[in-house]
Amino acid sequence: MKRVVRMLLAMVTLKRSLGTAALGLGLMTMTATAQDMMRHVDLSSPDMVSAEMTREEIEAALAAATIATPADFTGKRLSGLDLSGLNLSGAIFRAARLNRTKLAGTKLDGAVLDQAWLLEANLSGASLKGANLFASQMARARLDGADLSGARVAADLTGASLVGASIAGANLGADMRNQSMGLMRAVLKSANLERLNARGADLSRVDLEFASLKGADLTGASLKRAQLGGADLTGVTVIGTDFDGADLASAKLIAPIGLDQAKNLDKAKNRDRLIKE
Repeated sequence: MKRVVRMLLAMVTLKRSLGTAALGLGLMTMTATAQDMMRHVDLSSPDMVSAEMTREEIEAALAAATIATPADFTGKRLSGLDLSGLNLSGAIFRAARLNRTKLAGTKLDGAVLDQAWLLEANLSGASLKGANLFASQMARARLDGADLSGARVAADLTGASLVGASIAGANLGADMRNQSMGLMRAVLKSANLERLNARGADLSRVDLEFASLKGADLTGASLKRAQLGGADLTGVTVIGTDFDGADLASAKLIAPIGLDQAKNLDKAKNRDRLIKE
């Protein structure tokens, strides 16, 4: 686990110090590891299930923090704690372990959660407006009713629940200007995204295979080259939604709202395999 964390932190340091041009092929392997670390980590190890701080100690760190020096929990083991309702806005949780941590109703606006582990964490009703979640591991996390509007999310959210959540104006897509970093984007495979507010969100190249988006609002969202195979889009609002290059193989597009105002649906892949009734 420590080797993986050191590698991820080294990746960020290299990016900052050397710049995009100097990273090249070396980082492509490292970023592939960043979104596929699960197989290399013992999820039952103390590193992944224990906490080295108490809620009271975290509250003390928050009280001592300032705008110039925010609370920094980089690399800390905080799994299993109950941090519900705390104001953690602007705090740094880079590469921290928060597996199965209770963060319901927590304020994490502008927080840095890059490379953080939040497996099965409970963030129901949490506010993560403008937060950064780059290469974060959030499989099966609960974010029902959470607000991630304006956030940058390139996290693995496989099997996560975001029922009634908001990602309005959020960027979940791949950064195609920086190919040296590989295809880092949000993964929402088999996620529950029912009634999701994704108005104006960038979902380009996002993996949404077998996700349920029943009743979701995709007004003005970009689904360019998104993977929607097997996804359930029943009752979605697609006014101004861009489907350019999106893969719709076996996706359910039943009773959509505003389909006549969707963009580039004719340029989507596997339209002939759509399930429309």
